[in-house]
Amino acid sequence: MSDHSAGQPVGHPVGNPAGHLARLLGGDDLAWLVERARHRLEHGRPLTGTVSLTAATTGQRRAVETLLGRRAGTGRSLTVSLDEVDRVVRASGACAGLADAVVRLRGPVRDLPALAAERDGAWRSAFAALDAHVAGRPELAAWRAWLDASGLVRRLAPEAAEAGPLLERLTAVLSRVPSAGVPIGRLAAEASGDAHALDDGRPLGTLALSAARALGGLPYAAEGGADGRRAAWGAVGVHLDELSSLVLSLGLPGDPVPGEPHVRTLRQLRRSGPISAGMVRVCENPVVVAAAADELGAACPPLVCVNGRPSLAVWRLLDLLAAGGARFAYHGDFDWGGVAIAAALHDRVGFTPWRYDASSYEKVTCDAPLGGRPAPTPWDPALSAAMRSRAVRVEEELVLADLLGDLRTG
Repeated sequence: MSDHSAGQPVGHPVGNPAGHLARLLGGDDLAWLVERARHRLEHGRPLTGTVSLTAATTGQRRAVETLLGRRAGTGRSLTVSLDEVDRVVRASGACAGLADAVVRLRGPVRDLPALAAERDGAWRSAFAALDAHVAGRPELAAWRAWLDASGLVRRLAPEAAEAGPLLERLTAVLSRVPSAGVPIGRLAAEASGDAHALDDGRPLGTLALSAARALGGLPYAAEGGADGRRAAWGAVGVHLDELSSLVLSLGLPGDPVPGEPHVRTLRQLRRSGPISAGMVRVCENPVVVAAAADELGAACPPLVCVNGRPSLAVWRLLDLLAAGGARFAYHGDFDWGGVAIAAALHDRVGFTPWRYDASSYEKVTCDAPLGGRPAPTPWDPALSAAMRSRAVRVEEELVLADLLGDLRTG
């Protein structure tokens, strides 16, 4: 190889700077060097210091030696000084330096930090309406953080320009829930102008369902199946239809067959007036109703089952009973999910604990571990403390005999 003085590449432009630049830096064996320089420029970094290429080929090493006019060292790794390349390019007269060469060879350089800041600003604007709404609703704060952590919004609407209108419609939905009882199609139409926007699988439906689950104290990610969707919406007063929302009861006035459990639909209850029933016992699980029907029949006092998270039909029946002057006594599972259900009932209609206090909890022998997030028990603050301390889950079936005894004595 011919020797050349440092910084003096082979050949000088003769009326064709572009052609000379292509010969100087445009070859395949120097493409990595140009791309490294471009990467630095795109990230706002100066073209100073060195860049290295591991496992350099013979052609890549020879190209650097030809460019710099000297040997490029030994070994498999190849290290090049960007300052030296810049001096060589300037001295060649092909262009104004390495930065200019990168633009001429590869086109305009993007300002990636500026583009990233622009994108971040666009996404902040897209979330602005939702964030303003969530700021006034602390119960949605953890869900809002989950949206970012899960990337759900960006999967449903990859661009901020698309996400903005979607999140504005989501905010409109959230401003209308919880509801006293609205059909989901009406909610969708009022919030978005599209009666099917909250349908299963639609972007707005997916986001709004996760928010409904958050408001209902459920895991944010949707459970599969219509029942899970119906329960989540029902927890915030939205019904998918009036016939699938049901409530199970025994011993209420108007039951068609005395002593037999009766199922009422939301549609039927919407057409009913206040129900007078005196003291009404409320349980969490259908097994209590079935056992009461088997053992007590028509002698069973009024009993209503919430069957997990109360449906709109459950709420409607309890409201009708409350309007008729009923008083309530409640029992449920001693776990944090059961506590959340009880808290919702206590907040809406109030109740006297039915073996659902700290003393009753401590008396039950059980070793099933208690998991989940602790919650307050305003009807008996000592219960929450006892559950946190003992960390044992007690399901309603374990005290079924005691509950039936209470029902037998009225």
